[in-house]
Amino acid sequence: MNLISRLIERRLELPPPLTRDLAVRRDLRVPMRDGVELLADRWAPRAGGEALPTALIRCPYGRRGLLAQVLARPLAERGYQVLIQSTRGGFGSGGAFDPLRQEREDGLATLDWLIAQPWSGGSIVLVGMSYLGYVQWAVADRLPPQVKAMIPQVSESALTLEFLREDGLSLETPFEWGALIAVQERRGALLRRPFQTRRVRRALSTLPLNRADVVAVGRRSAYIQDVLARPAGDPRWAGLDHRHRVAATSVPVSSIAGWYDIFLPGQLRDFRALQEAGRPARLTVGPWTHASFTNTAVIEAVEFGLACARGERPPERAPVRLYVTGEETWRDFSSWPPDGYPERRLHLQPDGGLSAAPPPGSEPDRYRYDPADPTPAVGGVRMSGGGRADNTALEARADVLTYTTEVLDADVEVVGEIGAEIWFRSSLAHADVFVRLCDVGPDGRSVNVCDGLTSLSGATTLTRAGVRLWPAAHRFRRGHRIRVQVSSGAFPRYARNPGTGEPHATATTLRAADQAVHHDPGHPSAVILPAGDIAP
Repeated sequence: MNLISRLIERRLELPPPLTRDLAVRRDLRVPMRDGVELLADRWAPRAGGEALPTALIRCPYGRRGLLAQVLARPLAERGYQVLIQSTRGGFGSGGAFDPLRQEREDGLATLDWLIAQPWSGGSIVLVGMSYLGYVQWAVADRLPPQVKAMIPQVSESALTLEFLREDGLSLETPFEWGALIAVQERRGALLRRPFQTRRVRRALSTLPLNRADVVAVGRRSAYIQDVLARPAGDPRWAGLDHRHRVAATSVPVSSIAGWYDIFLPGQLRDFRALQEAGRPARLTVGPWTHASFTNTAVIEAVEFGLACARGERPPERAPVRLYVTGEETWRDFSSWPPDGYPERRLHLQPDGGLSAAPPPGSEPDRYRYDPADPTPAVGGVRMSGGGRADNTALEARADVLTYTTEVLDADVEVVGEIGAEIWFRSSLAHADVFVRLCDVGPDGRSVNVCDGLTSLSGATTLTRAGVRLWPAAHRFRRGHRIRVQVSSGAFPRYARNPGTGEPHATATTLRAADQAVHHDPGHPSAVILPAGDIAP
């Protein structure tokens, strides 16, 4: 196992461990309040582990193999003992897995059990990414005094709900995840992952979508069916929303996020709730996607988590640390969103221009959107892949409009929440508006910074479509240009709009639409940037 330890250390660029001599106790039985038992493994140094703080990881993806090596080993080698538990209904744990719904009661019962163990060390730190971060928020308002810190990474307190907005169904992420959990315990699942990924891609184009789960995994998935048929406000989702618990969190929280992560808006919302409630919290946002493999969480668990567990002050740093893309450097701020970045509007102009000046009288720009050949998602916010990408081929499509500034004569820094207002009309009542902000270099290469989509009904009437883009911290360099794309989709990240008004789950007819984007004095379409001075 020393070889695995050294490979992880090298891959993650970690400091040397305190020990590589670990012992693992398998299949500890953790009783839940309804009599179900969940299984857990305890990782600890072979000598002296009982005196160490415990890092608690609750995971729906198993607790063995490479996953455990990456999650548990680096912490157990650097000052923790680690309890990694399989959540209800998976990998030997009892009960049935009902995604997201059992984590509060099971999490509280697990903490009660852990505190009672003679080896628990007297202090606990909650750690983990994605679902493993969500389970932390599920118990955040009822933490026992033995819990000293939380470190959620690329996660948030309402998890699935951002994807299920009625004004823009994010299809790819919840569908991919539903397919993953449906097959992860099948024999040879890891080896079959590439084949499974191709099946999922094919399934996303299935009509009607409520049959796509069978195409992807060979059977019906209750979670996928709920995703397709039940929007965020449906009572079915009420029990999994833990946003109201965030402000009541009693321990320091170090939140680790990514600019291209699927959960970024919710994670920033949670951080603001902590700050507004006066809770001790800090935020790190890097140039990462959801699946980025970095050392940040391990280092934060060691530097921040262990200090909290020992009753010490963590190393001093600003509350907010952001990686500013474009500048490609880390910067410190006092809050999110930071002060000093007033809203500025760049208006869409005729002939593909983009400027702070109001638009003149002009005819709208037009394009045709065909859901049978949907505008594709390129890079951006994806569960797998994504991030910054060359948008050249995307912008060459006839169903994508672009608006670009003149060459900037000074740097322009954008940090905060970004939006757009697009005056839009469609030949069909039901249509989507997708807006993407890009940085165009001196070589003409256009690279995405952030984007967002909203769905409209009644779009045959000229409508001011408000589009919330992903937050960003980006510096547009002197000599570059700022570009805005406008289109009507990013498939399969977002479900394609069939144009008929039929529900996504049951729609079978696809209708092409003629779209118009207006930019004139009465209809000043614009992107809204939290920025300093912007060159005209």
